[in-house]
Amino acid sequence: MHFCHSSDIWSEFPELSAGVLHVNGIHREVSVANHVAEFEAMAQARLADSAEGELLEIQAWRRAFSRMGLKPTQYRSASEALLRRFRKEGTLPRIHPLIDLCNAASLAFAVPIAVFDLARVAGHLEVRRAAGDEIYMTFAGEIEHPEPQEVIFADAEQRAHARRWTNRQSGHSAVRDETGSVLIVAEALHASAAADVERLTDALDAAIRATWSIEPRSAILSRSVPQFDC
Repeated sequence: MHFCHSSDIWSEFPELSAGVLHVNGIHREVSVANHVAEFEAMAQARLADSAEGELLEIQAWRRAFSRMGLKPTQYRSASEALLRRFRKEGTLPRIHPLIDLCNAASLAFAVPIAVFDLARVAGHLEVRRAAGDEIYMTFAGEIEHPEPQEVIFADAEQRAHARRWTNRQSGHSAVRDETGSVLIVAEALHASAAADVERLTDALDAAIRATWSIEPRSAILSRSVPQFDC
């Protein structure tokens, strides 16, 4: 199994930096409260000075969505959506320790993070333009088809595991109680993306090691290193 971005994506978005972690041995019988609190404190400090829409990380994704023909205030990156909710409510719902950890890290770094249950991914996972016949399942169980040329996360069976790039994941490969093996992907496009994604990946790696006593495999992808083999 491998993860990659298509050559077209790298050509259109050469500023992209992606951090990837492959983690085996996840379970929900742990507490991530301390790590979540630390990440949320980082987010609160940033939001005290600037609204989420003023953050360079969020502005870069808004520009990318505009380039993809999407209204950036209608379709927001996952990190912007989380920051908006966190600013308004002061907290996020607790779902699963790994998701709670990744959501909190996404708040802290203002970078979208996707988490996929690898048992539900066929063959490989590629960020690419959609043909339009791929299958996407919402969290409510409804089936959709992405628009042609929409940026999606697609596997070998033509299933879309995320729509509009960093806008919305699929319910099909969402983390569940029985999930044991995951792929975590963090992507950024702003000027200091390479350094910030590396810091984010290292922070998640350390938190996962401390919480689950397991050793993730990680990598930073770029146009010159475009693929991660699990």
